[in-house]
Amino acid sequence: MIQAIGLTSNPRKELPPAVDDVSFEARPGRVTALLGVPGAGKTTTLRLMLELQRGRGITYFRGRPLHRIAHPSREVGVLLSEVPGHPARTIRGQLGMVCAAVGVPIRRVDEVIEVVGLVSLRDERLGTLSRGMDRRLGLACALLSDPHTLVLDDPAGGLSVTEGRWLHGILRAHAAHGGTVLFSTDDPKEAARTADRVITLEGGRLVADQEAADFARTRLRPRVAVRSPHAARLGDLLAKEARAAQRSVEVVREDGNRLSVYGSTCADIGETAFRHGILVHRLADETGDMGPHATLPAEGLASAAVVTSALLTSASATSTPTDDAPTDDPSTDDAPAIDEPATAVAATGAHTPDEPGPATEARTRPAALPGARDLSQLPPPIAVRQAPSPLRPLRYELRRATGVGTGYLTAITVLVTSALLSVLLARIGHTPQPRLLAAWPRECPLPPAALGAGLLGALAFGEEFRHPALATDRGTVPRRLGLLAAKLLVASVTALALAVLTVGCDLEMLYLVYGRELVGVPADWLSLSASWIGLTVGCAWAGVLAAGIFRSTTAGLAAVLAVPVVVVPLVQKTLAGPSVRKAAGFSERLRELLLMQWPFGGARYIAAGARLVAQPVGGALMLSLTALLCAYLLTTLRSRVR
Repeated sequence: MIQAIGLTSNPRKELPPAVDDVSFEARPGRVTALLGVPGAGKTTTLRLMLELQRGRGITYFRGRPLHRIAHPSREVGVLLSEVPGHPARTIRGQLGMVCAAVGVPIRRVDEVIEVVGLVSLRDERLGTLSRGMDRRLGLACALLSDPHTLVLDDPAGGLSVTEGRWLHGILRAHAAHGGTVLFSTDDPKEAARTADRVITLEGGRLVADQEAADFARTRLRPRVAVRSPHAARLGDLLAKEARAAQRSVEVVREDGNRLSVYGSTCADIGETAFRHGILVHRLADETGDMGPHATLPAEGLASAAVVTSALLTSASATSTPTDDAPTDDPSTDDAPAIDEPATAVAATGAHTPDEPGPATEARTRPAALPGARDLSQLPPPIAVRQAPSPLRPLRYELRRATGVGTGYLTAITVLVTSALLSVLLARIGHTPQPRLLAAWPRECPLPPAALGAGLLGALAFGEEFRHPALATDRGTVPRRLGLLAAKLLVASVTALALAVLTVGCDLEMLYLVYGRELVGVPADWLSLSASWIGLTVGCAWAGVLAAGIFRSTTAGLAAVLAVPVVVVPLVQKTLAGPSVRKAAGFSERLRELLLMQWPFGGARYIAAGARLVAQPVGGALMLSLTALLCAYLLTTLRSRVR
């Protein structure tokens, strides 16, 4: 069950708020339509309900606001726009990522794909999907965690009649199993045909809350659509004959040569046109929309105020037990509800002027001045809800990294470039063997493997902001420590594999071209290997952290390049002065401080690590990583404080 209470968006400079004091409810087992013309405030209302936009009000989903639910995606399935997935990712890959994010088994993907009818398209790329297939994929993402409530923004927009009928059949089946369905639309005929209850918005305010049968009776009227080159003359004749016969016929002149005739039939209009020799191009029965105000009796607006008051009273009476309720208990169907008599008043305006009641009292009470409401009566403010970290971050990151071909293409490019560079450097000569194996010319700031690792690290967060699979309809992209740890781990493994493959491919290429002369193992291979692995992993980490801070892949790659171009010269300039003392015996003194023996010759590895950090490149990379990590943590804490 959904209960929206006092939803009000923040004012937009000199303009009024897009949504002003909207209150309604959607009951389980029923389909509720939120109707309004474009700009009426439907999408803003849904975003306020889902805590994706700042404003005022509160929305209960089975008795709990969304920020009090431990796993919101398991309670509410949302479809607000197109699926923001990478165009090169497959349907199955996208749903697999969402499975890891919401913490459901991967077998759920095949079940949902079968439900939405995408079995034959499971390996299609997202960039090739039509509008109808994209809607099916969005519905699959909403149904993936088997939620109780579905909230959809214009789900049938742009679909064919067949696709729309199929989609509303899925929504009806979900409601038949006890779920709650709320969708928005701007087509009154669609709302009357597919919903059980219709809530009408106009100018950001609630103007009607009716059963679908009452909505169709009061707002939708049968009419005859006429198109004729002599539309004005035919309209005058129809009005004249109606007055003569004392019949109630309304003729509305539409754009061009069209007429809409209410209160008549195709046969009567056709006979009139035939008798007067008027050519008719079209004559058809239609259902006309009388506009949102056609649903309101005289007391409609006052009755809506009664519903808002009843909702606020009910919410305040049950707010304490709701906040203290356990967040993992799904049995909350006994949530605060509105009494049926109050709802009936809002829908039909049943009080008469001679009959005392809430509507009469509201009508006789003077209107309050703007801003005169007591602060204690205002609904609570809505803060933008931060999206939670994926429930299985490592599994999510692995599926994200392997789901598109960007990583594979980058790795192949790095290996080919490194092999060609190593052969070219060996032909020119005067290149030390360590630089030859890494394909690192002195003129380049970084070797291809380090640049490739930095690019893959930057893509790890850059793609999250460009194609926010985690943030779809659930808030901003999360920058949580669990997700960061998963991305750093996957980036480290990728960089390590890239470093090893690069050296192996370079050795093999040098052996094929020049023989055994250049493939000897250096004497200090251990320290060189540690430096090489540290360089590639450090560049990958720098790319991940910078892209997470600046929300851009380009910024992440720029941070990787800034280490050798900007930070290394600064470190070299700092260390260029004379050194009076040295840190000899650092590992022994560290062992004495910790009162323990280094196992397996650990003192040698500690000394090698210290020498690595003491180098200009190693020190600059360590300094950059420390600064980026501190900035990332500061950004994360700042967002949590907000």
